[in-house]
Amino acid sequence: MVASILIALIAALHVYILVLEMYLWNTPRGRRAFNLTPEFAEQTRTLAANQGLYNGFLAAGLVVGLALGADGFVFKLFFLACIAIAGIFGAVTSSRRILFVQTVPAVVALVALWAGV
Repeated sequence: MVASILIALIAALHVYILVLEMYLWNTPRGRRAFNLTPEFAEQTRTLAANQGLYNGFLAAGLVVGLALGADGFVFKLFFLACIAIAGIFGAVTSSRRILFVQTVPAVVALVALWAGV
């Protein structure tokens, strides 16, 4: 039950990131979230939309895993691992904050999933 709640929250987080990257990138809220200048946000909006789509796929994979219940264990494991690894890469290449926003929650959910809680 705990793992499912954590996974649902992580899926919701990635839907939120999708919205930020695909639809709010050029807005004050989107620029503030990613610490962007208006000029840089405009220049990178297509790239951000692409990133947002990938975050949507991560969320969708977690939702499928949840919908499958116990049979979705491998889905949940795979997509949580993808999120954790992407978070590590993002922390190294972009912002250390990504480690705490993305990787730590994914690892906590992975531990809960493996522990069966």
